[in-house]
Amino acid sequence: MQTTTNNPKIGQVLRDDFRNLDFKRDIPKDYRAMRDFFIDDEKKARLKEMRRFKRWIYTGIWLLKSLFLKLTPARRVLLTLGVVILLTSESFNFRNDSVNISVNTSILSSVILLFILMLELKDKLIAHTELGEGKAVQEALMPERSPQVPGWSLYLYTKTANEVGGDLVDFQKTGPETYLASLADVAGKGLKAALVTSKLQSTLRALSTESSSLSNLAAKINAVFHRDTIRTMFASLLCIEFSPGSGGLGLVNAGHLPPVKVTASGVEELGKGDPAIGIIPEITYSQQSIQLGEGEVLVVYSDGLPDAKNIHGEFFGTSRLFDILRRSHGLSTSQIADNILYSVQSFIGEEKVYDDLSMIVMKRTSSPITI
Repeated sequence: MQTTTNNPKIGQVLRDDFRNLDFKRDIPKDYRAMRDFFIDDEKKARLKEMRRFKRWIYTGIWLLKSLFLKLTPARRVLLTLGVVILLTSESFNFRNDSVNISVNTSILSSVILLFILMLELKDKLIAHTELGEGKAVQEALMPERSPQVPGWSLYLYTKTANEVGGDLVDFQKTGPETYLASLADVAGKGLKAALVTSKLQSTLRALSTESSSLSNLAAKINAVFHRDTIRTMFASLLCIEFSPGSGGLGLVNAGHLPPVKVTASGVEELGKGDPAIGIIPEITYSQQSIQLGEGEVLVVYSDGLPDAKNIHGEFFGTSRLFDILRRSHGLSTSQIADNILYSVQSFIGEEKVYDDLSMIVMKRTSSPITI
């Protein structure tokens, strides 16, 4: 027996749509997303120099041209035919003694345009299904959000801007008393970045237990990444090695944003690291050592956090992040992460998220805690 969920009634669907639709929010949001996708940066710069009416005209022309060129050849021909029929529509009458039929060619045009729309929707749904499966694989490879390590509290978070993304947050036990937390950001977005991220994760996990030091691990990963990846691709990588019985951390930074140490006295941004992996075939990476006292926190994040933009084009920036962290002393790692994510979401509002956002928050405790 089929349920109403699988076979919704058209009338009910439309009523729900009108009830939930916010024209002032949803339509402008969709328009901005369409404009950002179809119009390149060079044309956007030209639009800013135009008066409003001229800007509307050129935006419409460029959107239609981009839409037309992205169709397959067969669909472009159908679209052209449909538009021509629509613009030259005529009515034809068929009469005999008992029947009088009137047909307008605009109906044929509507059928052609609807057919093209259905073909495009079919392609989108297939791609969406495949990306959804890829997202499920990425989520399955993601470590648990709050892994338990004696003497430490950890919180791992990643959220993709699209169905799949290029950020990697990883955690593993590499020895009897050693653990490794890693955050990487592959250049680019979408499926290409996601595939490279999966390759990077498998390389990291394969080499982490065989390397004599973090610097040696980074050098090996760089060599494999440079050898096996497209030349235009690179990635930042930050690895942190630690153990239950000590507040000491070993750290190697390959082109990533500097991590932030949070103490009762304030916020300290650590030094920059070495070049990102994949750029230079052979390179020596340096290892840093830092010490966290009880209650002190280390925060590692991807550039999707400071680069988050609101509707006015303003960036969230590191100064807002540091202000949040200054008020974070005494909070748990999950509370710190929640405060950051809430502030970012409040800042961007309804604006589209353009980059993946990931972070690792780790706090030195006197004993294991449950989040």
